[in-house]
Amino acid sequence: MIEDLKQQVVEANRKLERLGLVILTFGNVSGIDRDRSLVAIKPSGVSYAALAPDNVAVVDLDGNLVEGELRPSSDTPTHLELYKAFPEIGGVTHTHSSHATMFAQAARPIPCFGTTHADVFYGEVPVTRELTEQEVRADYEVNVGRLIVERFADLEPAEMPGVLVAHHGPFTWGPDAARSVENAVVLEEIARTALGTLQLDPDAQPIARHLLDKHYRRKHGADAYYGQCSE
Repeated sequence: MIEDLKQQVVEANRKLERLGLVILTFGNVSGIDRDRSLVAIKPSGVSYAALAPDNVAVVDLDGNLVEGELRPSSDTPTHLELYKAFPEIGGVTHTHSSHATMFAQAARPIPCFGTTHADVFYGEVPVTRELTEQEVRADYEVNVGRLIVERFADLEPAEMPGVLVAHHGPFTWGPDAARSVENAVVLEEIARTALGTLQLDPDAQPIARHLLDKHYRRKHGADAYYGQCSE
């Protein structure tokens, strides 16, 4: 099972580069085996081309390395905080994709201006508060995760599968590693189109609630009808 998970994590990380969501090694994807409470994640600083199942880092939920010889991503503690707080998720992606990071650096949420956004993110994509000096100095990556969890006190991670960390960048998640990458792709696209919308009309207003509900619910939940039924 863990070998399958490592392969999935390799494929998901490589996809980040193919899709243009990362430069150099500035991004990572992880996946979790919930039955064994083990997380597979990209090792720190390793190029996507060099990534292979044999060098994927596997850690427990306390961050202890249990498999692999390379140090896990420096963002691992953030991923672990999300897995512990959001039991429904199975994969986490972190990038510094250009347009989503623009909103993060401005500490601005991404408004839901249209149906492309509403298909995946149920409302505006939230941004966290800024970290305090103490939070940066002590357990920085852990506190980034806690900051995200704090921001989601009144939000559903399944309905809002991503967040902007103020002055840092986006994190997305999903039921597995591959879906967390898909959500990162959508997040970057809606950030790009939101920026364009604001350039065309700085006073643009968010989508009407009834249209937001329609587009989100036709893809998600008990009454969803988009796509094909699985047998």
